[in-house]
Amino acid sequence: MVQLKQQTYTNYMQDQFGFAGEGQLTDFMVRREGELFLGGHLNLNELARNYGAPLEVVYTPQITAQVERMYAWAEVARQANNYAGRFLYAYATKANFAAEAVQTALAAGVHYETSAAADLTIAHSLFQQGLLTEDRLICCNGSKEPNYLAAIRALRLDGAANVTPVLDDLDELDALLDLPAPLQFGVRERAAGNRDGLHPGNDRFGLSDAELRLAAERIAASPHQLVLYHAMIGSQVEDEAHFLATLRASVEGYCRLRRQVPSLRYFNFGGGVPTSGYRLGFSFDYAGFLSRLMATLIETCAAYDVPVPDLIGEFGRYTVANHSVLLLEVGAVKHGQAGQPDWYLMNSSMMVSLPDALLVEGQEFVMLPLSDWDRPVVPVRLAGRRTCDSDDVYPRPHRPPLMLPNSGAGLLVAVCGVGAYQQMISGRGGAHHCLSPEPARIIVSAQGEQLVTRYVPQQDQASIMRLLGYQPRPVPNPRPLRLTPVVVGASGVARRRIQPRPLRLVREAASGD
Repeated sequence: MVQLKQQTYTNYMQDQFGFAGEGQLTDFMVRREGELFLGGHLNLNELARNYGAPLEVVYTPQITAQVERMYAWAEVARQANNYAGRFLYAYATKANFAAEAVQTALAAGVHYETSAAADLTIAHSLFQQGLLTEDRLICCNGSKEPNYLAAIRALRLDGAANVTPVLDDLDELDALLDLPAPLQFGVRERAAGNRDGLHPGNDRFGLSDAELRLAAERIAASPHQLVLYHAMIGSQVEDEAHFLATLRASVEGYCRLRRQVPSLRYFNFGGGVPTSGYRLGFSFDYAGFLSRLMATLIETCAAYDVPVPDLIGEFGRYTVANHSVLLLEVGAVKHGQAGQPDWYLMNSSMMVSLPDALLVEGQEFVMLPLSDWDRPVVPVRLAGRRTCDSDDVYPRPHRPPLMLPNSGAGLLVAVCGVGAYQQMISGRGGAHHCLSPEPARIIVSAQGEQLVTRYVPQQDQASIMRLLGYQPRPVPNPRPLRLTPVVVGASGVARRRIQPRPLRLVREAASGD
């Protein structure tokens, strides 16, 4: 049996995941001729050679691919079940509000889901520009403060007939019933939020059965209509059988309300479908899940003698998680104590770049070395050098260490799955923990048959100081260190840096945020 200290990273990937080192690694990453390609087309190694690290790589065609795949799986499910209703894909914009993400998703044919006044204001702007077209639903979820309710009123009065407030509380209905333009309402079922006992935070959302019936009665006596029933059971639910079993009770709730409300026509099963950016070896039968959900709807609706609804899925992480990758560099190695794994000290901050690693219990990210797959694999832990904080580590102390090549300083690591929530939680353009600057960003989008890039430089110290109320004064730039083009790894073996080659993409001029 091959000993761990002799096992190469390629051997490790073969043993653990059946990946021989070349070809399709995940549904969003390919390895060819020893280099990693995001979406099968964007060479991450080449970007690192040209722009260095840390670097955020944003590849918007991956968003289009995600949307098109889900629509295709849904169509397969519809055909297999002879399902009479439509399938609608809604993008949960809270996953990533960036213009390039939202506009790419809209161009791919998504509907729109909001959670607060700020993102509805963005939706209103996109509606006025014609980017969010009149045929798209705008599902307004979440608890609605006065400014959120005002934003709903303003958008409807501006002509958006498909803006659909999903009632989270009966007070919201009171605030909207007097709107002179007819509204289409949705209701959120509270029971679905924590029916399985695994998502206690969701217990606060939605209406009880009695409130659902009361809302339906009050809307029926108004010029407005009740059209949508929303059930959301959790996030990243990989157990398909559990997912469907939990949704079945919500389908029955829809059917009971549909018998009372003939205008009810959408069943929104919310989010929850998992995505592949967080675990190698991930597998989920999306087409099978949708097929079995549609079969459940057909069977249950027949039992209640109501027509099947149009089916809405809200996809946040699934839509955007895999379109963005962080390239991080190991700056130094510090040996672990008492037989513990070595520390790979990264020229970045883990807790700033990956806040979910701290906030979400058990959150993982797929991390892949850009090179040195032929070197021995070793257990390591990553730590940020741009903070002085014991929490700035990955994986968390109670989790198993990462397995990476023993290359040491100079090794570049691709951190996948960062396109959803990470920047939204840490904040873009802000003053971050220990004033860690945001990395440079390459945004790659498709224009016809060409890929076009936009470069955003690393956040500078002066802009951070201004955010905190300082008036920065010019200071002399330190003389750069003279570095040789040779990096010596942990084993003492010299590895020569590859000289940059031109990126084979059409470029726009550099711009700021």
